[in-house]
Amino acid sequence: MNKLKFLLILMAVNWTVNFGYAQVGINTTNPLSTLDINGNLSVKVITLTGGSSASPTPISDGVYLSLDPRNGTTDNYILPLPSSVPGRVYILRNITDFDTAQLSISGGTQRFFPKNSSSGTFTIAMPPNSDNKSLILISDGFNWTYFN
Repeated sequence: MNKLKFLLILMAVNWTVNFGYAQVGINTTNPLSTLDINGNLSVKVITLTGGSSASPTPISDGVYLSLDPRNGTTDNYILPLPSSVPGRVYILRNITDFDTAQLSISGGTQRFFPKNSSSGTFTIAMPPNSDNKSLILISDGFNWTYFN
């Protein structure tokens, strides 16, 4: 009986160790990363209309987000705290030609940092005809870093 217990424990440990270092390959027999995709990747696309500064539209789902501000001036969108979604990536695009989308962060003192900068801001404007019309945002667990 003791030998059976020992054998089961040894098998469980071996399975756990091997499972912990698993690599998954899609369309490849030799994955070189935790997830290795040899082919195209599709991500969830969502279109969001904005809200007022008092009631901004939350961004919490999807990867590619088409922001559709419609009120004639500036519509507001709010991202989750970066500490609640470390490593999350969003691709945002203001799809209008007339209205500005403005981003802020839900609560706290976290900031948006442009790439290669140590100066952050609490909001980002995404005017319809500017370099900020399309942004990629990445949470480092403390703040959001963005690239245009």
